[in-house]
Amino acid sequence: MLNSKYLSILTLFLLGVCIQSKAQKIEFTEFDLDNGLHVILHQDNSTPIVTVSIMYDVGSKNEDPELTGFAHFFEHLMFEGTENIERGEYSKYVEKAGGTLNANTNQDRTYYYEILPSNQLELGLWLESERLLHAVVDSIGIATQKRVVAEEKKQRYDNSPYGDLLMNVMDLAYDKHPYRWTAIGDVVKLMDAKDQDFVDFYKTYYVPNNACLVIAGDINKEEATKMVNDYFGDIPRGTREMYRPTEFDAPQTAEVRDTVFGAVQLPLLLQAYHIPGDGTDDYYAIDMLNQLLSGGQSSRLYKSLVDKQQIALEATSFNLGLQDPGLALIYALPNSGIENKDLEDAMDAIVAEARDELISEQEFQKLRNQFENDIVRSNSQMETVANNLARNYVYYNNTNLVNEKLDKYMSVSREDIQRVAKKYFTKENRVVLYYLPNSAKEVN
Repeated sequence: MLNSKYLSILTLFLLGVCIQSKAQKIEFTEFDLDNGLHVILHQDNSTPIVTVSIMYDVGSKNEDPELTGFAHFFEHLMFEGTENIERGEYSKYVEKAGGTLNANTNQDRTYYYEILPSNQLELGLWLESERLLHAVVDSIGIATQKRVVAEEKKQRYDNSPYGDLLMNVMDLAYDKHPYRWTAIGDVVKLMDAKDQDFVDFYKTYYVPNNACLVIAGDINKEEATKMVNDYFGDIPRGTREMYRPTEFDAPQTAEVRDTVFGAVQLPLLLQAYHIPGDGTDDYYAIDMLNQLLSGGQSSRLYKSLVDKQQIALEATSFNLGLQDPGLALIYALPNSGIENKDLEDAMDAIVAEARDELISEQEFQKLRNQFENDIVRSNSQMETVANNLARNYVYYNNTNLVNEKLDKYMSVSREDIQRVAKKYFTKENRVVLYYLPNSAKEVN
């Protein structure tokens, strides 16, 4: 009879084999229109659903430092209407067709998508072509969305517990690179911006040669290609210069520490380590390291700080996943009566263990299985497939990374995980932020 240790290892191994067998290759076709629009088609006729998405290679890192928040602002403004779609009617077209739509912005890109019944593909293409060519960027829409963004800033950042945490961390971690501000930007400057500033931004970045169109789902590729040409082929290529960051921060050589006070009940301790950009070999190893540290209740941070020592209410770590060199974040909330310094020392001890010792074979196999499962799941829905295809092209000019990503993670060794822990998770390479209640400031 197998003992429990070997049975556990066998179970993990068999789970990995099972997941690996389900990792289907994502087939796709890609081409460029004469105007520079990159098009990716993924045909999957298993369900009568289609996703039409478009990713623009513009995020907050492409903004003028004096006009931050524009990329996120346009995520809102692009739903206002177009020359052929009345104000406030854009979303209704999708909803009446039985579909859904959304958009999101980060430091590196802006992404829009519609999920529609497959017989409404042409509607989705018309809507996105209208947004690309005929969006109405006028004083009414600009004023409306300025108020919307200002209210969002109040609710999500100013009046939300720890809402400005990431803003503070990014500002401490970067001196030169535009990652030093977050996507919400400076709302005061946004409110003061002129209408022409918004028109210029639209004409610069919302052009076909700065976009990737993905159609994924129940389509006929030949028919879809014809529709793409019909709706997007005549849109003029953009000619304005687009800003791309070229100035990067020098490697950090000494720990940066700061304390922020806010309207919170509990302290929060955060450590931010500088890491390479997403898509680099070391990034995959760092991602696995973070999973080791905080991937569920059996992870090292949770098991040690929350479960065994009971000195933290919560503890986790994750990568920001940025195109340029980014950050790996570790944070914890101390339990009642626990000194912040004691919690920080315990966090450091867990990181030091990852630097000093190879992880066990059993932990390593568990990590591999978790990543296999996550990657398979990430390609289980048409919208996520569309997003992955677009992101891989826009970030890395390698659409097929959607099929290579699992191999990238599986090529990481136990030694790689220890190596990146030693290289990047060091005190001189990090920012430490104490986020404390206002009452602690009053005491001091």
